Amino acid sequence: MAEAPRICFLIPYFGRWPFWMPLFLESCRRNPDIDWLLFSDCGLPEGLPENVRVEPIDYASYCAQVSARLGINFAPENPYKLCDLKPALGYVHQEHLKGYDFWAFGDLDLIYGRLREYFTTARLARYDLYSTHARRVSGHLCLIRNTDTMRRAFMRMPRWQERLTDQTHHALDEGAFSRLFLWRKNFPDPLFKLVGLFNPLRRRSEFVEAFSTPDGCIPWLDGSFDFPRRWFWKEGQLSNDRDAAREFPYFHFAIWKRGTWSGRPLPAPSAIDELARCPAWVVSEDGFSQWT
Repeated sequence: MAEAPRICFLIPYFGRWPFWMPLFLESCRRNPDIDWLLFSDCGLPEGLPENVRVEPIDYASYCAQVSARLGINFAPENPYKLCDLKPALGYVHQEHLKGYDFWAFGDLDLIYGRLREYFTTARLARYDLYSTHARRVSGHLCLIRNTDTMRRAFMRMPRWQERLTDQTHHALDEGAFSRLFLWRKNFPDPLFKLVGLFNPLRRRSEFVEAFSTPDGCIPWLDGSFDFPRRWFWKEGQLSNDRDAAREFPYFHFAIWKRGTWSGRPLPAPSAIDELARCPAWVVSEDGFSQWT
């Protein structure tokens, strides 16, 4: 059997770890043959899995490293601007990627399922970029082959130096970077596919909807906007209350985080720590709870 490609997620994050961090880390732990490298000033979380490393660095020093690597003045006042940097992370941190076949960028506001069941060895043999959205690069999780060409692909974005050095958040990962791979993405499907045949980057990339971000603008599996209301994580496997027979690679709860959760008091850290030690839990509009 072919050896599974090695994968490393690169995630810079500054300020304060989100309250659900123990659950995020537990979902990483259940993917022991995939690595995560976080650059942060948040300190070392307790119970850090062996496959998750945190490189301590303050925000100003991190921006200085990016500036030196890219030859620009990267000095955003708001760390949210780091989202624009995602397509360049493989180039910025290429010294950390030796021995890896793929690097990935992503977010912390999600829970992983069994990633290898989705990103199988056979699947990863076919393409150089894997997006879990059908018509844009998925900023919350995107895999990119660790080659010089793909590490430098972001440099094809128009005015990338200018757009990285201003203070505006341009959503470059899902915008300008997407357009390198997806020409005329708003064309009707037959024309969209035809245009893609003439784009070398598109021919070497996979854009398949993984249905991991409900309550957004993308219809669900049945074409409706009737989304799952409860997601179940059990010893690494992820499912929901609408698609019992289907296993999902991850759940991105951004909509609930910005919506129903935003006005509620944070749960006690001890409660989240205890929940992370349970073999199964539920994620819903009400937050996180034990699944019994």
